[in-house]
Amino acid sequence: MLIRATLITSALLCAPALAVAQDAHPSFTVGTATAARGEKALGVLKVPAGSDAGYDIPVAVFHGAKPGPILAVVSGAHGSEYASIMAVERLIGTVNARALAGTLILVPIVNIPSFEKIVPHVNPTDNKSMNRYYPGDPGGTQTDRASYAITKAIVEPCDHLIDLHGGDLDENLRPYSYWTVTGNKKQDDFSRAMVLAFGLDHIIISSDRPTDPKASRYLENTASTRGKPSFTAEAGRSGPVQAGDVAMLVNGVRGVMAHLKMTAQPAAPVRAPVWIEKVVTIAAEQDGVFRPLVDRDAHVAKGATIGVVTDYLDRPVKDVVATEAGIILFVRALPSLKKGDTIANVGVVQPAKK
Repeated sequence: MLIRATLITSALLCAPALAVAQDAHPSFTVGTATAARGEKALGVLKVPAGSDAGYDIPVAVFHGAKPGPILAVVSGAHGSEYASIMAVERLIGTVNARALAGTLILVPIVNIPSFEKIVPHVNPTDNKSMNRYYPGDPGGTQTDRASYAITKAIVEPCDHLIDLHGGDLDENLRPYSYWTVTGNKKQDDFSRAMVLAFGLDHIIISSDRPTDPKASRYLENTASTRGKPSFTAEAGRSGPVQAGDVAMLVNGVRGVMAHLKMTAQPAAPVRAPVWIEKVVTIAAEQDGVFRPLVDRDAHVAKGATIGVVTDYLDRPVKDVVATEAGIILFVRALPSLKKGDTIANVGVVQPAKK
């Protein structure tokens, strides 16, 4: 269930040995934001018009008083995952560039159309998920062009990237991180140490991400396939913004900054996380009304009933059961259900090392 302390300690000790590009330039620019040493700059990353409208993605750049690594933190690929957006907003208001070594790039909201129209999961302009089309296409629709702009202006200049997410409007989610295993031991040790420094106590091991940088699909994976140790973290759920979820993400980013020695704050990594070896998705087989019988973070046995689907006259249609034993990473938060919707994700816990 848990990675042995010796392995965790080893990862923490060897991770900083992976060299990062020290930013030695007197200023740093992302989009229209240019920050001099020890300064903060606010601006936008412009997504040009194409087959549909263009728009501006907000960006903040903190160019530290001293050289150091370049860390990008991006949220709002899904514009109604509010806790992650508010966490980056808080960082924009509280990070002190004069006390920073290195450069911090903060992008609070990628999916402005989703945020403004309160549309979960997709960009309503072209009905595409904004975390599925990286590295992007300058000749594609709005999502493709935005992904291309982020790849060029944020992923390529950075040394590390954290992609923040959370439960969307229909997802009752427990916090967790993803650690991508690339097969490059040095890079994987570094990214594992970053995930531990972030501090969430449940970590999903992702070993099935695309390996082609030209078809990287996810934002974090776009950085990882380019040799940049990076990861994804999720907290927040189902609409309302809870202070604890926001603080969890803010403190996580600050923990990674401490680990990278961007700040003088001491690092305090999680020491005994639960490692999830795979995630099993349970999808709806028909339209109807969903009633959950378990909460997020419940531990369920294989075959356990996690919810019931009824028709619109409250007649039972189907019991929804766990196909494998594990932890409910999230369960559907809304009664409305159509065929193909995700009802729950079950995390299968990695067996204890012997």
